[in-house]
Amino acid sequence: MDPQAEKTASSGSVGRARILVVDDEENIVQLVRSILERQGYAVDTASDGVEALSAIFDRRPDLVVLDVMMPRMDGLTLVEHLRHDPALSDLPVLLLTAKSQDSDILDGYGAGADIYLTKPFRPEELVEFVRRLLTPVV
Repeated sequence: MDPQAEKTASSGSVGRARILVVDDEENIVQLVRSILERQGYAVDTASDGVEALSAIFDRRPDLVVLDVMMPRMDGLTLVEHLRHDPALSDLPVLLLTAKSQDSDILDGYGAGADIYLTKPFRPEELVEFVRRLLTPVV
């Protein structure tokens, strides 16, 4: 097997994109981490927006999967920080939240989220949205 084919076979077609998963509920963090790691992604985690912002500056991920309702700094505030920072404004953000009212969804997109996915979610839907956000537009 050639080296490129071997790399693809061992890590899946997604390579080793780095994803930061941010949620204050440990069970959700572990579930999302497990789903994404099975797809070949490298996953870092944070438990709130303040911790996430620090992690983003320390080791910029390729994508952030982010809850809305968290202590210290909520997800919408974090997205707004990212969108107003020229160095981070293009960082893809998938909001993964229990907030499912139309006004919540509009607030999420208004803050700058790329995708808004509500809990409970289907793992295959999460994986598909992650792939879309990480696939370069040709």
